[in-house]
Formats: sequence, C-alpha cells, structure tokens
Amino acid sequence: MTTSPTRPLPTVQLRVPTDEDARAWHRVFDDPEVMEFLGGPAELSVYEELTARQRLHDARLGFCLWTLLDGEGAVIGFTGAQPWPEEKAWGPVGEIEIGWRLGRSAWGKGYAYAAALATVERVREAGLRQVVAMVNDDNARSVAVAERLGMTLAERFLLPNGVRYARRYVLELAPEAG
Repeated sequence: MTTSPTRPLPTVQLRVPTDEDARAWHRVFDDPEVMEFLGGPAELSVYEELTARQRLHDARLGFCLWTLLDGEGAVIGFTGAQPWPEEKAWGPVGEIEIGWRLGRSAWGKGYAYAAALATVERVREAGLRQVVAMVNDDNARSVAVAERLGMTLAERFLLPNGVRYARRYVLELAPEAG
C-alpha cells in the first residue's frame, strides 16, 4: 500500500522521449552524484540509443522510460518501465522494471515519488500485473521511493561487481477499481 504524502506532490508530466531529450538527459545526468550508483556519467551516444529504444518500447508495449518534466515543462529526468535487458547475465530477466532518475536540482522535492506514482498508474493501465525495481543498497533515495510505493523487498543480492549489494523490490498491480 502506498503511503500518503506529507506535503502536496509536485506536478509532473511524462512524455515519450524525443531526439532532443537525449541531449537533455545527457545534460541533466552529467553529474557524478546523479550517476553514483550507475557507473558514472555517460556519453551523449548512450542517451541517443536509450531514447530511441524507449520510443520502440512505447510503440510495441505501450510504456517506456518517459521523459520527466516539471510543472513548467523543464526536463528534470526520466521515469517509467522497460523490460529488463536480456543481454544482462543477472537480474530479473523477463520482468518489467520500473525506475526513475532525476537531475540533482530536482532532488528532495517529491518529484521521484510523484513520477513513480504516475508510472505505476500508466503500467497498470497498460495491463501489467507486476513490476520490479532494482535498487542499489546504498541508494537511500530510491530505496525510500520504492518503499513508499508499497513495494515488497523480494531479495537482496551481491551485484556482479562483487562489491556492492542491491535489492529487488516487487509490486503487484491490482486492476483499477471501477
């Protein structure tokens, strides 16, 4: 069960990523603190490929990692869902992972939780019955978002690097009432 916010949630907008969003994501995520648990900042080409892949996911599946915009329409990150990549030799292959990544300027303002709630609503509407979230143990912000969503900790495991641990959370998606 999700917990009630202690303050009003900020307005967020989600859109299928555009070509231009690759540059926006690169700019927003080009920060060692933002990318601390994801291997560090990445080149623009990584985001060009990622946004193209998300457009395909949206067309084929009805969901993707959407560009996350604040109430004024500024890109502050992404949120959404995608199939766990089959080329990874670890993790929840065959499952749908939800996730969120925000630029540092958006931290601590409720955007991640608001975005995660919007993601859950959209994937439920797309017919998904369950999603997972893979979160690095040390990423207290993302752990807090997963737990506020009411996700259940399914397992804790050593990452392939053999140094850090991560958590796999699961959320069962009941059909919308009415």
